[in-house]
Amino acid sequence: MKRRHTITQEAVLKILVDSNKAMSQDAIEKRIDIAINRATIYRILNRFCDDGTLHKIVADDGKQYFAFCVKCDEQKLPEQHFHFRCTHCETIECLPSAVHFSLPKGYAVKQVNCILTGLCNECS
Repeated sequence: MKRRHTITQEAVLKILVDSNKAMSQDAIEKRIDIAINRATIYRILNRFCDDGTLHKIVADDGKQYFAFCVKCDEQKLPEQHFHFRCTHCETIECLPSAVHFSLPKGYAVKQVNCILTGLCNECS
């Protein structure tokens, strides 16, 4: 089923594309210039994740961040890759390293969330 394209979807996506970094829902809410409530922003973000337009990162601080990752496409990053959260400037970025792991027999991975924290190359 084709979804309808709305002004609110465009506004949320534009903020993420223009920021060039992962953002939390509350950071998006602060930047948006149209009347939209928190639940609608979450619904839009999750729909974009389901469609593959964005990816969701759950950081070590428990917050959900959403990224429109141009680098993922340009650098052909693996689907399951590491993220880095800078504890100083609080940016989150995708790293080009693939996640490698092994599990006991009988386990099946559906999703991987690997986040490293520290100081980014600009803050260190």
